[in-house]
Amino acid sequence: MKNMKKIGVLLSGCGVYDGSEIHEATLALLCLAQANLEAVCFAPNHNQHHVINHKTGEVSAENRNILVESARIARGKVEDLATVNFQDLDALLIPGGFGAAKNLSSWAFQGAEAEVLPAVKACMQHFISHKKPIVALCIAPTLLAKSLQGVVVPTLSFGNEARENIRNTHAEIAKTGSTTISVENMACSVDEKNKIICAPCYMMDYSIAQVYVNIQNAVKHLQTWL
Repeated sequence: MKNMKKIGVLLSGCGVYDGSEIHEATLALLCLAQANLEAVCFAPNHNQHHVINHKTGEVSAENRNILVESARIARGKVEDLATVNFQDLDALLIPGGFGAAKNLSSWAFQGAEAEVLPAVKACMQHFISHKKPIVALCIAPTLLAKSLQGVVVPTLSFGNEARENIRNTHAEIAKTGSTTISVENMACSVDEKNKIICAPCYMMDYSIAQVYVNIQNAVKHLQTWL
């Protein structure tokens, strides 16, 4: 389709405990396709922090590459983050999963003191500086909090603060200087100034059907900015 908008999808591996959350990533790709938006998947060409046996929850004694594992979700059509021309992309979408907090950053281990991969930080800052929209799912807004620290003050959300895990995450995010708000009922937070949409997804323990609706809501708002 001519003039189809291109949405970068930043993946972090394959699997909720050590990579991209597969439901979130797949449903995001579906929602983008339903909105006639072209997904361009990419990931860093680095080894994962570690590999988790998703059946037992135990750490496995093996190494896996983030880019190679992300290709499982993208059916092989995934680019190396280092070679992506961000100028060709109209927006960015980041699925959740622990890969965002373990492979793209060290948030899972250091919280507000985390480091973000330089190439990932550069990616975030490109979209913000060029006023291009960013959609962050589940735990992915932590990447924005750290990448944009000292650059802009984003408004982010991980869900309803009545839940202890959300309240604790928001408290940690506040240490980075970002603003947080509470959302529920599959709603998204929308930062109109910085063009950032956050959909809590599995941070709220939604069902897969609810996650689908949550991502649909995010993509619908994304379309208003394209």
